[in-house]
Amino acid sequence: MVAARPPDVPVRTLEQACRHLEAHCDEPVSLEALADVVHTAPDRLRKAFTAALGVSPKQFHDACRTAKLKGELRKDQSVTDAVFAAGYGSLSRVYEKTGRALGMTPKQYQKRGAGLSITTACAHTPYGMLLLGATTRGVCFLQFGPDEAALKDALFREFDKARLHEGPADKKRFAQWVARLSDALTRRHPLPRFPLDIRATAFQRAVYDELLRIPRGETRAYGQVAEAMGRPRSVRAVASACAKNKIALLVPCHRVIRGDGSLGGYRWGLETKRALLDDEGGSSFAARGG
Repeated sequence: MVAARPPDVPVRTLEQACRHLEAHCDEPVSLEALADVVHTAPDRLRKAFTAALGVSPKQFHDACRTAKLKGELRKDQSVTDAVFAAGYGSLSRVYEKTGRALGMTPKQYQKRGAGLSITTACAHTPYGMLLLGATTRGVCFLQFGPDEAALKDALFREFDKARLHEGPADKKRFAQWVARLSDALTRRHPLPRFPLDIRATAFQRAVYDELLRIPRGETRAYGQVAEAMGRPRSVRAVASACAKNKIALLVPCHRVIRGDGSLGGYRWGLETKRALLDDEGGSSFAARGG
């Protein structure tokens, strides 16, 4: 069956819709009201908007409001003031709606790693530069990037109130982690197991627990992960949790693909995802197992 073609709505109309949602992120905007602003039928606008941007107008508006909340939380004010400044009607609603988007509660987000000491180290790998960050509890950050400066900037954005320092040579455990990880990636060997300090919402943790059960050389579809969690309708939320994963490789979000066998997304690039699966023996990209 051939999928229906999305309505032909001018790009400038979609841009106008985006600007309106951004400008009114702190107040409700119905699809009907938005359609009236850009002089387009509501259903026509929704279909064209979703086809062009990959998210619905409501999802885009929610993301704008979350971005405003993040900005407000960084100011020197209470969480309550930040919540209402971002347009949320109640504290209970913001805790319900933003947990997945922020990766933590608003109060935890505001702390942004305050009181944490994170040891860091960079290493060159066949998949690009990699930065490892760890607290006393375990690895809290593992990501790829173009260079050391970009990776440290990414870590700082996640934990901008933590104390970051490079691991001294006398800290044997951390030095061994970096060496073992770099060696395993260079030789395309199975990754060593490290303790993890996963900072995420309850739902994200449930997703990551399922990812940790996927054996090397196998893949799962987003829908299969949702089914295994007992949340079969949460496919998009599973994909979103994978996209927000801060600990690459050790929490193997690269082993999750689309139901049709295609790669899906990967925040560090599809070529990296393809290479990782090839080296693990999962090159068929066919979802296997439960």
